[in-house]
Amino acid sequence: MPKGGWRSGTMRFAGRVFKVGRMWAIEVPILGVATQGRTKKESFVMIADAIESLVNKPGFAIEVHPEKDDYFEIDSPDQAALTAFLLRRKRTLEGLSLSAVARRLGSASLNAYARYEQGRAVPSIEKLSRLLAAVSGTVDFVLSDSRSR
Repeated sequence: MPKGGWRSGTMRFAGRVFKVGRMWAIEVPILGVATQGRTKKESFVMIADAIESLVNKPGFAIEVHPEKDDYFEIDSPDQAALTAFLLRRKRTLEGLSLSAVARRLGSASLNAYARYEQGRAVPSIEKLSRLLAAVSGTVDFVLSDSRSR
Protein backbone atom coordinates (compact mmCIF):
# COMPACT_ATOMS: atom_id res chain seq x y z
CA MET A 1 0.00 0.00 0.00
CA PRO A 2 1.39 3.45 -0.87
CA LYS A 3 2.36 5.96 1.81
CA GLY A 4 -0.54 7.73 3.46
CA GLY A 5 -2.77 4.64 3.52
CA TRP A 6 -4.41 5.10 0.11
CA ARG A 7 -4.30 2.55 -2.66
CA SER A 8 -3.58 3.40 -6.24
CA GLY A 9 -6.41 1.24 -7.51
CA THR A 10 -7.67 0.11 -10.83
CA MET A 11 -11.06 -1.08 -12.00
CA ARG A 12 -11.46 -4.77 -11.22
CA PHE A 13 -13.99 -7.37 -12.27
CA ALA A 14 -15.29 -10.00 -9.86
CA GLY A 15 -15.08 -13.69 -10.59
CA ARG A 16 -16.06 -17.01 -9.13
CA VAL A 17 -14.10 -20.27 -8.92
CA PHE A 18 -15.76 -23.48 -7.78
CA LYS A 19 -15.29 -27.23 -7.79
CA VAL A 20 -17.26 -29.27 -10.33
CA GLY A 21 -16.47 -32.94 -9.95
CA ARG A 22 -12.70 -33.25 -10.19
CA MET A 23 -12.22 -29.92 -12.01
CA TRP A 24 -12.25 -26.28 -10.93
CA ALA A 25 -14.63 -24.14 -12.98
CA ILE A 26 -13.87 -20.42 -13.14
CA GLU A 27 -15.77 -17.47 -14.57
CA VAL A 28 -15.81 -13.70 -14.85
CA PRO A 29 -19.55 -13.15 -15.35
CA ILE A 30 -19.47 -9.52 -16.53
CA LEU A 31 -17.16 -10.58 -19.38
CA GLY A 32 -19.00 -13.81 -20.15
CA VAL A 33 -15.71 -15.73 -19.95
CA ALA A 34 -15.45 -19.15 -18.33
CA THR A 35 -12.92 -21.97 -18.35
CA GLN A 36 -11.61 -24.66 -16.01
CA GLY A 37 -8.48 -26.19 -14.55
CA ARG A 38 -7.45 -29.35 -12.74
CA THR A 39 -6.51 -27.32 -9.66
CA LYS A 40 -7.72 -24.02 -8.27
CA LYS A 41 -4.32 -22.48 -8.99
CA GLU A 42 -4.37 -23.75 -12.57
CA SER A 43 -7.87 -22.33 -13.08
CA PHE A 44 -6.56 -18.84 -12.20
CA VAL A 45 -3.89 -19.22 -14.90
CA MET A 46 -6.52 -20.45 -17.35
CA ILE A 47 -8.91 -17.51 -16.83
CA ALA A 48 -6.08 -15.01 -17.31
CA ASP A 49 -5.00 -16.80 -20.49
CA ALA A 50 -8.57 -16.95 -21.81
CA ILE A 51 -9.14 -13.21 -21.35
CA GLU A 52 -5.69 -12.28 -22.71
CA SER A 53 -6.36 -14.44 -25.78
CA LEU A 54 -9.75 -12.81 -26.37
CA VAL A 55 -8.33 -9.29 -25.98
CA ASN A 56 -5.62 -10.27 -28.49
CA LYS A 57 -3.39 -7.24 -27.93
CA PRO A 58 0.41 -7.58 -27.73
CA GLY A 59 1.63 -6.98 -24.18
CA PHE A 60 -1.85 -7.08 -22.65
CA ALA A 61 -1.85 -8.94 -19.34
CA ILE A 62 -4.48 -9.91 -16.78
CA GLU A 63 -3.68 -10.01 -13.09
CA VAL A 64 -5.71 -12.40 -10.93
CA HIS A 65 -6.31 -11.57 -7.26
CA PRO A 66 -7.53 -14.70 -5.40
CA GLU A 67 -9.61 -14.02 -2.31
CA LYS A 68 -11.52 -16.10 0.24
CA ASP A 69 -13.67 -19.05 -0.74
CA ASP A 70 -14.93 -18.88 -4.33
CA TYR A 71 -14.28 -15.17 -4.92
CA PHE A 72 -11.48 -13.55 -6.94
CA GLU A 73 -10.91 -10.37 -8.94
CA ILE A 74 -9.10 -9.62 -12.19
CA ASP A 75 -7.61 -6.40 -13.46
CA SER A 76 -5.03 -5.17 -15.93
CA PRO A 77 -2.46 -2.39 -16.02
CA ASP A 78 -3.97 -1.57 -19.44
CA GLN A 79 -7.34 -0.27 -18.27
CA ALA A 80 -8.20 1.14 -21.71
CA ALA A 81 -7.84 -2.28 -23.35
CA LEU A 82 -9.80 -3.97 -20.54
CA THR A 83 -12.64 -1.45 -20.86
CA ALA A 84 -12.62 -1.80 -24.66
CA PHE A 85 -12.83 -5.58 -24.29
CA LEU A 86 -15.76 -5.27 -21.86
CA LEU A 87 -17.70 -3.15 -24.35
CA ARG A 88 -16.83 -5.35 -27.35
CA ARG A 89 -17.66 -8.52 -25.43
CA LYS A 90 -21.02 -7.20 -24.21
CA ARG A 91 -21.98 -6.13 -27.74
CA THR A 92 -21.04 -9.44 -29.34
CA LEU A 93 -22.72 -11.51 -26.60
CA GLU A 94 -25.92 -9.54 -27.24
CA GLY A 95 -25.56 -10.15 -31.00
CA LEU A 96 -25.56 -6.44 -31.82
CA SER A 97 -23.83 -4.73 -34.73
CA LEU A 98 -21.97 -1.45 -34.33
CA SER A 99 -24.74 0.31 -36.27
CA ALA A 100 -27.42 -1.13 -33.95
CA VAL A 101 -25.54 0.17 -30.90
CA ALA A 102 -25.04 3.57 -32.54
CA ARG A 103 -28.81 3.75 -33.15
CA ARG A 104 -29.48 2.86 -29.51
CA LEU A 105 -27.18 5.73 -28.53
CA GLY A 106 -29.13 8.06 -30.84
CA SER A 107 -26.22 8.53 -33.23
CA ALA A 108 -25.89 7.96 -36.97
CA SER A 109 -22.12 7.55 -36.64
CA LEU A 110 -20.63 4.10 -36.02
CA ASN A 111 -17.70 5.87 -34.35
CA ALA A 112 -19.99 6.99 -31.52
CA TYR A 113 -19.49 3.54 -29.99
CA ALA A 114 -16.63 2.00 -31.98
CA ARG A 115 -13.97 4.41 -30.69
CA TYR A 116 -14.58 3.19 -27.13
CA GLU A 117 -14.76 -0.45 -28.18
CA GLN A 118 -11.46 -0.11 -30.05
CA GLY A 119 -9.74 1.59 -27.12
CA ARG A 120 -9.14 4.86 -29.00
CA ALA A 121 -11.05 6.66 -26.23
CA VAL A 122 -11.64 5.80 -22.58
CA PRO A 123 -15.14 6.62 -21.32
CA SER A 124 -15.97 8.51 -18.15
CA ILE A 125 -18.15 6.68 -15.61
CA GLU A 126 -21.23 8.49 -16.95
CA LYS A 127 -20.37 7.59 -20.55
CA LEU A 128 -19.52 3.98 -19.63
CA SER A 129 -22.94 3.68 -17.99
CA ARG A 130 -24.65 4.88 -21.19
CA LEU A 131 -22.51 2.62 -23.39
CA LEU A 132 -23.24 -0.45 -21.24
CA ALA A 133 -26.96 0.38 -21.22
CA ALA A 134 -26.90 0.50 -25.03
CA VAL A 135 -25.42 -3.00 -25.32
CA SER A 136 -27.04 -4.69 -22.33
CA GLY A 137 -30.72 -3.95 -22.66
CA THR A 138 -32.46 -4.42 -19.33
CA VAL A 139 -29.44 -5.46 -17.26
CA ASP A 140 -28.23 -3.06 -14.56
CA PHE A 141 -24.61 -2.89 -13.44
CA VAL A 142 -23.55 -2.58 -9.81
CA LEU A 143 -20.27 -1.04 -8.71
CA SER A 144 -18.93 -2.17 -5.36
CA ASP A 145 -15.76 -1.90 -3.34
CA SER A 146 -13.09 -4.49 -3.93
CA ARG A 147 -12.90 -7.28 -1.37
CA SER A 148 -9.15 -7.42 -1.93
CA ARG A 149 -6.99 -5.99 0.82
